[in-house]
Amino acid sequence: MKGSLKMTNLLSRIRNSSKKTKTNTNQHRNRKRFKLRNQNAISIPKDLPSPHEEEDEEEENAEEGFKLKSSAPLLTHGVQPLGNLYLNPGSINSRDTGLGNLHTLSDELVLEILGFLDSTDLGVLSTVSKSFYVFTNHEPLWRNLVLENLNGGFQFNGSWKSTYVAASYPSFDISSNALKSFKVRDFYSDYLFQSWLCANLEMKPEWLERDNIVRKRGISVEEFVLNFEEPNKPVLLEGCIDNWDALENWDRDYLMQLSGDVKFAVGPVEMKLGDYFRYSDQVREERPLYLFDPKFAEKVPKLGSEYEVPVYFREDLFGVLGSERPDYRWIIIGPAGSGSSFHVDPNSTSAWNAVIKGSKKWILFPPDVIPPGVHPSPDGAEVASPVSIIEWFMNFYGATKNWKKKPVECVCKAGEVIFVPNGWWHLVINLEESIAITQNYVSRRNLLNVLDFLNRPNASTLVSGTRDRVNLYDKFKNAIEASFPGEIDELARKAEKKIQQKKLSFWDSVSDSNAGAFKFSF
Repeated sequence: MKGSLKMTNLLSRIRNSSKKTKTNTNQHRNRKRFKLRNQNAISIPKDLPSPHEEEDEEEENAEEGFKLKSSAPLLTHGVQPLGNLYLNPGSINSRDTGLGNLHTLSDELVLEILGFLDSTDLGVLSTVSKSFYVFTNHEPLWRNLVLENLNGGFQFNGSWKSTYVAASYPSFDISSNALKSFKVRDFYSDYLFQSWLCANLEMKPEWLERDNIVRKRGISVEEFVLNFEEPNKPVLLEGCIDNWDALENWDRDYLMQLSGDVKFAVGPVEMKLGDYFRYSDQVREERPLYLFDPKFAEKVPKLGSEYEVPVYFREDLFGVLGSERPDYRWIIIGPAGSGSSFHVDPNSTSAWNAVIKGSKKWILFPPDVIPPGVHPSPDGAEVASPVSIIEWFMNFYGATKNWKKKPVECVCKAGEVIFVPNGWWHLVINLEESIAITQNYVSRRNLLNVLDFLNRPNASTLVSGTRDRVNLYDKFKNAIEASFPGEIDELARKAEKKIQQKKLSFWDSVSDSNAGAFKFSF
């Protein structure tokens, strides 16, 4: 998807805010302002600004708000955005000359082909030309090799290539110059440059300031059902997990001590918490790995005993399936920048997400509004979207400003719980290292939606979290009818009546939680 997306935002004068202090000249030169010369190419000027230009840039930075993280590394291998080539008419793109006849292929296709190679082949190919050197050292290639071959049995060593070499060849000294990268002159690629940029860009202040979700504290279950669950509206609930032991206990040291050598699901592998935190402390990549484990309470029972389901979500009809119910609860841990790109929760369930440590930015769209840049397949089995969350913000967030149906947004902080109604598209990004618990559930309010979803012709490709995708509908329906005779028919009659009633649109009634003043609060 990344290659087909145009960089439609004007990325101009992005600079590290730490530039106000004295820095090494070469470092300054490589972390300077970027300018989009057209909608397909970024440029980064090479000349240092004069003191007067420095002041002007500070003013423009304040307006445009793009800044690099203070921990941002130098540009990998000296890759420059394509716009710089246009500013240097005498230059020849070494990317093309080094690829030979393959230069006509897109960067994405070149990397996709290289993805079929093993580590030895990548190493050999890197010696063919400077261009192949840059491509074969692209970190996601080595990340895939680590995750596919090492099965979580690794300790992150600053980069995925170093990690792979250290684990595969223990006698090799990874601190030697052999693994240190060198810069390639006149290599221009928007694709590779944007990968670095997305990994190192701070969240822009205007991406955080809109806060238009309804916030409630101390409401009754009846109020929650009437005003939010039945009309299928999101809400942020305050104060409903204040009694959790997890809120007091769950930090790094406690979780590592409690878990010991237990491994948790992290993407396609399982890792010990200590190894995961070692990774999250060092990593600077576009899509950080996310610890997202559905069996945490079975692996470490005390974790399951230190929280309880908030009173608003305790009716969970999937419970009638006992041990055959689909996955429904997860512990979530991730560094700043990690998160989940736009998706709809599985099996047409609703969900709640409680932040225990840290904070998360949420963006939600109702079922009838597909987020910009997101392209679901007609059958809903697949979703094409930007490679990273930051990429979505850079290219598409601004478009929602002028939409009549603006997304619902908030920052959910420690101690707060967000209700995500069934069918709603949502994106979540951690603004800092965060720990959370989330659960998906089925109540009477969305039971018919879940049954309809499970009974779709392509349910075997849509249903998730269970080994028996084909028979889940029959098992669930039969269990409901046995436990609650006549309930499904009664809910169907009520639903028919509601269809006849015209209701005020949610979007006509939603307003910012702070009229006239935005604030930010995953």
